[in-house]
This record gives sequence, C-alpha cells and structure tokens, in this order.
Amino acid sequence: MFHQSSYIESKVLLFLEGLRRHPEAFKISSASLISSLSMDHEPPFQETYENLLHLPYDHEPKDESVFMVEECDLPMIDLSRLDLERGKCIKEIARAAREWGFFQVVNHGVSQEVLSSLKYEQTKVFRLPFKKKMEDDFLNSSAKSYRWGNSKATSLKQVPWSEAFHFSISDISRMNGYKSLRSAIEAFTIVVSGLAQSLAEILAQILGIESTYFRETCPPNMSYLRMNRYPPCPFTPEVFGLVPHTDSSFLTILYQDQVGGLQFMKDRKWFRVKPNPEALIVNVGDLFQALSNDVFKSIKHKVVSTRDVERFSVAYFYCPSAEAVIQSCTKPALYKQFSFREYQQQTQKDVQDTGCKVGLSRFLLL
Repeated sequence: MFHQSSYIESKVLLFLEGLRRHPEAFKISSASLISSLSMDHEPPFQETYENLLHLPYDHEPKDESVFMVEECDLPMIDLSRLDLERGKCIKEIARAAREWGFFQVVNHGVSQEVLSSLKYEQTKVFRLPFKKKMEDDFLNSSAKSYRWGNSKATSLKQVPWSEAFHFSISDISRMNGYKSLRSAIEAFTIVVSGLAQSLAEILAQILGIESTYFRETCPPNMSYLRMNRYPPCPFTPEVFGLVPHTDSSFLTILYQDQVGGLQFMKDRKWFRVKPNPEALIVNVGDLFQALSNDVFKSIKHKVVSTRDVERFSVAYFYCPSAEAVIQSCTKPALYKQFSFREYQQQTQKDVQDTGCKVGLSRFLLL
C-alpha cells in the first residue's frame, strides 16, 4: 500500500541529500521548496488508473528472455575526432546506427552550463500546480503542450507514469511569460539542431543520399522538443515510466540526468543505459529506418520507473515538414512511401484505437 505521508517524508530526505551533494542545482526560493514537497504539482495517476491498478498484470509476451536486463556501455563517439580522423569516426557512427540504433556522443558542443540551466528551468516548470499545467494556453504554444499518462490505456502496460511538455520548435518563441525557460530551451536547441543535422548528413553519406536532402526536408522549426519528468512510482516494475516504443523521427537526441532508467532492446534482451554526465544519447528513429530501407534500425526503448527518485530528461526529435515524403533509398523497397503527416495520423489513430503505437509495420509492402 502506498502512503502519501511516507512519500512526502521520502521527498524531504531526498531533497536534503540532493542539497548536500549538489547545492548549485537547488537554487530555488522557499516558495518553490514548499511547492516541491507538496502534492499539488503531481498528476493524479493513482486516482485515474485505480481500476487498472487492481487488475492482474499481463506479462506479454510470454518469452522470459525479453525480461532479462543487462547493463551495457553504448558505443561512444567522440565528435572532436571528426576534425582529425573523420573517415574513421564516420565509420563508427554508421556502425553504431546499423548495429545498435543507439549511441552516445561526447564533445557535442552543448556546454554543462547550458544543460544545468535547462535542468533547473525544467524542474521549476514541472513544480507548478497540476491545474496550472493543464491550462489550454499554458506556455502559449500552438497546441496543448502538457501531457501525462495515457487516457486510452486499457491495461497497466500502456500507462506511462510520467508527465511531459511536448512542443514544436516554432513554439519556443511564444513562451513570453516564461522568459528564463525560453532562454534555456533556445540555448539547448540551437546546438542540438545543428548536431542532429550534421549526424543525419553523415548517415546520408553512407547511404549515398545527397547531403542537401535533410536541409531541404527538415526545416529548423519542424522538429520537436519534449521535456520529461518521471515521478517516483510505487507500482514499479509493473508500471513503466515510459512504455516500450520507437520514435517517430529521423533522429532523437536525448539529455538525461544521472538517475537512470532508460532501457533499449537488442537481440530480444533489454539493456540498461548507464548515465554519463558528459554524453548525449542519439537514437535512430522510424523515418531513418524507412529511408535507409532497414540499414539503420529504430530500436524499441522504454523508461523504467523508480520508487523513490524522480527522473528528468529532454529529447529533441529531428523531424521533416508534414508534407515531406519518406521513401526507401534502395530497391526493392521494404516500405511504401508515405508523408510525415500520414505517419503521424496513423500513429494517432493506432493510439486512439489500441492504446499504443504500432509504427513502421503499418507501412510495410506485403
């Protein structure tokens, strides 16, 4: 049984321990401290999913190998070597995209100061009252940016115990009421957008695709940013922080804190990603898998909840314009061509109908 009082006590202890270890990360006002220790900022997960929490958990598929978890060190790419050993570094990037679908990059150009500022501002906005975050015009984005849980879930395995702000890059300039948040996001986005384009062009070169393809297909304001918070979850491991999925992007670049919880699947095994404070994580998305005709792999991944500690991350999704047509670069093609808008609409329909994303298999040529 989960008790609110013990939850709050644990948060007080965790806060004090974090303050002792990292005082620079807790430069917040007394009002913010009170808010962080209260419950008014938390989404109502238990009340909303009370019926599902009492149902038997269905551990599908039955193959136990998919529940074996091992820790691994992802391929590490030092991007400074592109200046000195470009050919060798490009081969390592291509191998990681082909064999793993995930890799880490260091010397990526995003300073620790920018990352620390982003984490601070992200924490502040998630500490705001839940009712405030739920307002339609919150952050003044073109579409409702705040989301939590999964209103279409029919089982626990479809419930993500997390909250997020998900918005297009074009929405950042509208955050006039949150200037410090906007500045932190802009500083991060300016660098990672260039990083995503550079990595995409390197992988395009391996495929024999013109490097101008991504400059023409992925205008700067068409990509997306998602700030994530994973609250402590008393029902882990039955409930995920983020359910297993693949990304609807060309590439995703992730900044995560040091809590851990990210896992990806390789050879029917789940692997834990060990956090590295110096690295950003890059993973191949569905669109690159389709474009490359399965040369590069969009790998299923998830976030495992923790009982006592919250986790934060920020993901940048490198995406094309809605009208951009994705088609396999070699023949025979494995996938029929589709526009990014069609892919998004199909994903939304699948979530609406089934509670989860289906993905690229919808576009396979039979």
